[in-house]
Amino acid sequence: MGVANRKSVAWAITQALEEQGAEVIHSVRSAKRLESLKKLMGERSTYCCDVEFPEQIEALAKEVGEHHGSIDGIVHSIAFANFSDGLKPFHATLRKDFLQATSISAFSLVEVANAFKKLLTNEASVVSIGISSTDVTAENYGYMAPIKAALETCSYNLAKSFSHDSRVRFNTVNSGPLKTSASAGIPGYIDSYLYAEKLTLRKKNLTTQEVANTALFLLSPVSSGINGQGIVVNAGMDRNYFDKDIIAAATRQ
Repeated sequence: MGVANRKSVAWAITQALEEQGAEVIHSVRSAKRLESLKKLMGERSTYCCDVEFPEQIEALAKEVGEHHGSIDGIVHSIAFANFSDGLKPFHATLRKDFLQATSISAFSLVEVANAFKKLLTNEASVVSIGISSTDVTAENYGYMAPIKAALETCSYNLAKSFSHDSRVRFNTVNSGPLKTSASAGIPGYIDSYLYAEKLTLRKKNLTTQEVANTALFLLSPVSSGINGQGIVVNAGMDRNYFDKDIIAAATRQ
């Protein structure tokens, strides 16, 4: 769930899965998006589902069940925030914007899991794409950090809830900054992206493929012992705040 274009994390995960022989079913937000992806998707099974509307999630689960039967996993790679009026200080966040973003970016995971529960095989894996630093107050990320934290918490609680009658696993891939079309729409993102690159231990930013590889691992039986976790994938960015070059640049007069 969540392919928007060739640069999408969801598309990179699709390619990684197909290389291992998986059949991948897709859902996209709208008919307009589906039309724009016609060439990219080719003959792949692709459905429309705007997760802001619960009835569309239920309809998607019904369609997938009728056409494909049981499934072995779900990838939730969906996020939305309304920055149409530009970035505001966090305390000035509008209730309607925060609730809409939470509904689409976090609570939709709960509704998707509930709708698809009967279709998931007993040891299926559900993977969500989060961020590596939900506790960081990045001004140009607006109000999305607490919403991504909510996504993670929803995933962990679903792991517990499903454990009562299945072995379905729920985990998140908590990614560092990526060069995607979605991130390009965040005001001031490029500066944060370049700064993050300097913080990584290897001095090179994360690739979308590296995130996809982690998702592939979590979707596969190889990761059967991992459940209710968030796997941080950020090239060591959060371990390198006191890099000597960063300190020198920040304190230079």
